[in-house]
Amino acid sequence: MPFNNLPFLPPLREKIESIKVLRQLINSSVALAELKGLVNTLPNPNILLNAVILKEASASSEIENIVTTQDRLYQALSAKGIQIDLATKEVLRYREATLYGFQFIKRKEYLNTNAIIEIQKILEGNTSGIRKLPGTALRNSATGKVIYTPPDDHEAILKLMKNLEDYLNEKDDIPPLIKLAVQHYQFESIHPFYDGNGRTGRIINVLYLILHGLLDSPILYLSSYIIKNKSEYYRLLQEVRTKGIWEEWVLYILKGVEQTAKEAINQIQEIKKLFSSTQEKMKKKAEKSYSKELLELLFEHPYCKIEYVIDRLKVSRITASKYLKDLEGAGILETKRIWKEVLYINIKLFDLLRK
Repeated sequence: MPFNNLPFLPPLREKIESIKVLRQLINSSVALAELKGLVNTLPNPNILLNAVILKEASASSEIENIVTTQDRLYQALSAKGIQIDLATKEVLRYREATLYGFQFIKRKEYLNTNAIIEIQKILEGNTSGIRKLPGTALRNSATGKVIYTPPDDHEAILKLMKNLEDYLNEKDDIPPLIKLAVQHYQFESIHPFYDGNGRTGRIINVLYLILHGLLDSPILYLSSYIIKNKSEYYRLLQEVRTKGIWEEWVLYILKGVEQTAKEAINQIQEIKKLFSSTQEKMKKKAEKSYSKELLELLFEHPYCKIEYVIDRLKVSRITASKYLKDLEGAGILETKRIWKEVLYINIKLFDLLRK
């Protein structure tokens, strides 16, 4: 039966704030705070932002069996006129939807239902909006058996989304990381759209962290953690629905935040080391082409091209081409011809980012 009586938020406080949860909350909060602070030590925060959004877009889409490669994604972003496969297009729409949500929060300082509808619209490329027709059911991918039927009454869905919107934006004394787990459960249980609920919900996760000041930009990718622990994810969601057991679900999300924050911290440290070593190499082997602006550009865009250099450094095409060829000669970049264009790849960075 459709879960039209899905309870409104908030759940009882004692169900989500157990001793175990509060202990884990400390570890998760420390890791997230370290990540937030460390991002600001990068030469340019956009170096990480561009890479992580693509990585998250790819991982989140993989959960829905939409699979592409980092190489195809960077090629699609950089090279004009190439044929882009359907999976890559869908992942790039995820990137666009994430950036839309990020800019919306920066402008408005809240997240509402209309913005969530727009995120899903960008993701799916349609205007179906919130479900009005019955028949949506979540099935076991192996057996085909229905495991959950979300609310199917349109008015009930709208009321639940308004309640969720209020919960997302209110500031109270319940730690935001605990509320992160609660809102994600609720959105996935409302399942307001015909398609794209999982990916929309994972975008809302990182936007929620930004909204409440735990991050400055969308750089925490929980999807990789969910992929590694996929069966637990679905099992624990269902246990909240059927048994009202919140503790293990909240712990799951908190542990995911801690683990992925630590992974991002390690990656930032590796990026900083690579940035410094590349800077030294440029000064020694391509001194005439060296500038901090060019170095930062090569880290913002692992797949670089002449037009990027022209735009950023305000130089002629001949000069931009010379800079990139000098760096290729110094072993910093490798070239790759994609249809009519030549891309200059920061191979060491690209290998680091796709780990």
